[in-house]
Amino acid sequence: ITLKKSFHGRTLTTVAATGQERFQKPFMPLPPGFKHVPINDIETLKENISRNTCAIMLEPIQGESGINVTSYEFIQGVRKLCDEKGLLLIFDEIQTGLGRTGKLFGYQHYGVEPDILTLAKALGGGVPIGALMAKDFVAEAFEPGDHGSTFGGNPLACAAGLAVMQTILNEGLVENAYKAGSYLSEKLQALKSKYNFISEVRGKGLMIGIELSNGKAKEIKEKCFEKGYLIGNIGIGILRILPPLVVTMQDIDGMAEALDSAFSEI
Repeated sequence: ITLKKSFHGRTLTTVAATGQERFQKPFMPLPPGFKHVPINDIETLKENISRNTCAIMLEPIQGESGINVTSYEFIQGVRKLCDEKGLLLIFDEIQTGLGRTGKLFGYQHYGVEPDILTLAKALGGGVPIGALMAKDFVAEAFEPGDHGSTFGGNPLACAAGLAVMQTILNEGLVENAYKAGSYLSEKLQALKSKYNFISEVRGKGLMIGIELSNGKAKEIKEKCFEKGYLIGNIGIGILRILPPLVVTMQDIDGMAEALDSAFSEI
């Protein structure tokens, strides 16, 4: 079981796991066996568990579909359900992992531990790498080579991953993400008070979404780019802001000013 509006990848099975039809259509027919339920809806999740259910997989914050944050109560409930039913809890932390949310891993916001955790993206610092971590009772099911690939675990990618982890831990980048993220949220909440077309500011750490009611997300993104700031848009209604973990308060001041200017020009 995964969540609606989730994104888990573009291989055939991870597309099937993704809870967005627009990604699935080009790859039909998809492998069977996945159900998708609404985020933060524990009752619907319960209703979809059957004797054939083996796992629940989720992102602590859905990045691709709009910075949708899972609630503390929901994650606590999911962990409890998995324990009661003998299901695996899988956290896809490919976007949220390694300090992005102000903690090393996103699951640490919720007082639970997953049984399986996936990492990629930031782990390589620009070098392609993916990683899976699992508790002993899960990992013992794997034999060396079970999920091997030609370049999997190559020395270059592993050295890059090690250097990235050392940098994040030794240079206080998780703490910076928390402090800078809190400061960024304050700045964005001030802009929300100023512009009535800002419906919501949401997220954790340096993973922030701004929901707009005026349908001008793409235009605002382009204006910010002209001013020297790279942000993303999701459709016409959401801005996605993910500064680097080394961002400074001065950087955030500049970005807030650029956003303010872009908002005023729309």
